[in-house]
Amino acid sequence: MFVISILLLIAAAVLFFIGRGNGNRGLKLGSLGALLAGVFALIGSTLYVISAYEVGVPVAFGKVGAPMTSGMHFKSPFTDVTTFSTRPVDLNLSDKDVIEVRSSQGGVMYAEVTVKWAVTPAKSVELYKLAGTEDAIQQRLVYPDSREIVRNVFARYTSEQGYASDREKINAEIADLIKERLAPRGIAVTTVNLRNVKPSDRLQDQIDSKIQQQQATERATEAARTAKAESDRRRIEAEGIARANKILSNSLTDKVLMNQCIEAYKQAAAKNPVYAVPCGGGSGNPLIIDTKK
Repeated sequence: MFVISILLLIAAAVLFFIGRGNGNRGLKLGSLGALLAGVFALIGSTLYVISAYEVGVPVAFGKVGAPMTSGMHFKSPFTDVTTFSTRPVDLNLSDKDVIEVRSSQGGVMYAEVTVKWAVTPAKSVELYKLAGTEDAIQQRLVYPDSREIVRNVFARYTSEQGYASDREKINAEIADLIKERLAPRGIAVTTVNLRNVKPSDRLQDQIDSKIQQQQATERATEAARTAKAESDRRRIEAEGIARANKILSNSLTDKVLMNQCIEAYKQAAAKNPVYAVPCGGGSGNPLIIDTKK
């Protein structure tokens, strides 16, 4: 724009002098139009508008100026402005960018992570010096640092913790470390989402084998527990029968047997005449004989 304005001013001057020399009124009017266009172009080259949710970094003759916030700004015609969006940007580490990680046991897994980041306006000058453009910020700073931190965190956990039990803890640790690493550089990380962790084929085979072994162990343990319970039941039942027999044996004394014999004799004699062998006589058991038979 600045070059155009200079050319228009030069054209206006040339037309003016030619028109004055020839007395040509048309050339004079043309020089006036070129002059006005050159002035407007010159003014336009000194104005720069920063859109909403953007921040600008002015550079003049290799010197970086203060950040330019959204709105209209006056600048030198020789100043170039590089803009950065302050809206959050998603870095998706998946598909061809999926992160291959190793656990503390050496198991290989594939982690899919999304990092949501944005430029901190107050530190846009530092980011310009580090990267230069918005795409370069992601490729040179956010991308490599995020991958490095994800690998380092997974290396402190076992395979089972990585793909199952401690995923939330790992996600939180990764988020804290990425924020801590990028914040001093002017990059605000708002969200880190560990979307998926997939074991490698070899690790998956090891997992399946371990699950089968655990299931077999659980079945064997359950069978042993059932057998022990049945053995305990039978032992308790036998001990109960033995105690009952012992109590009954101890209670059947000669006196008790004599009393039972006498009672039986009395009941039989009350109904029918009987001959009775005296209770306790002889070596056999007492006999009661009904004479009607």
